[in-house]
Amino acid sequence: MTRFWTRAQPVAAIALVLVVIGVPLWLVVVTAAKSQGEALDPDLSLPRDWRLLENLRQVWDEGEVPTAFLGSLLVVVPTVALLLTFGAMAAWILARRATRLNAVLYALGISGIVLPPAVVTVVLLLRQLGLAGSAAGMIGVYTGIYLSTVIFFVTGFVRTIPPALEEAAQIDGAGPFTVFWRVVLPLLRPVLATATILICLYVWNDVFYAFFVIGGRLDTLPLNLFRVASAGLYLNNWHLIFAYVVLMSLPLVVVLAVAQRRIIAGITGGAVK
Repeated sequence: MTRFWTRAQPVAAIALVLVVIGVPLWLVVVTAAKSQGEALDPDLSLPRDWRLLENLRQVWDEGEVPTAFLGSLLVVVPTVALLLTFGAMAAWILARRATRLNAVLYALGISGIVLPPAVVTVVLLLRQLGLAGSAAGMIGVYTGIYLSTVIFFVTGFVRTIPPALEEAAQIDGAGPFTVFWRVVLPLLRPVLATATILICLYVWNDVFYAFFVIGGRLDTLPLNLFRVASAGLYLNNWHLIFAYVVLMSLPLVVVLAVAQRRIIAGITGGAVK
């Protein structure tokens, strides 16, 4: 029985992935490739006439996708840069200086993973600061929300790096910034690649916080899709909605393809110690 279960586990895992990920992905692609009439009742059947490129072109021209794409980049790129920079620095200090104060700070730092932010309070604070409805305010919100995730991942990974490497650099006269920039940061590439994927996934697809913070003053891809769908532009046009989803997902697929070699190492590296 044990041998049978050992052999069946990979098959069961593959079957689960196909059901949980493969079926929704297949539904999105085949619906995006159908005509309006075929897509009125979305199902898993193949389209009689593949119109994927035509639907993507129509969405690109009529859905203001280029403007929304630039808006998403304007938010995502600075958010990722700030999170990786400050998160890696904080994680390095928390991992290397084992004091009670740092233990408390680490607990507070990762508490954001389980404690959701109060949206109303965040919006009121941004209004007081004059950042409501701006890209800077949205970047600040995302940085505060997901900094806990970066600290959690990077701290465990830093603990697997031998301190002797840093001590050798200090003996050669390197200061703290040089040690971090020249020694520690290059070794953090696997876990930072993982954090980049997670942050991009969260921020790129977010519509909840973006709706309350920027409220349509800056178009992002999810907000733009919500707007055009609510306005009735894509009413009963499921083929266009799913084509928009395909376009919106392509940048994430590219990022995933580039960083895939480092993702597993980043996820498992922090579990060594």
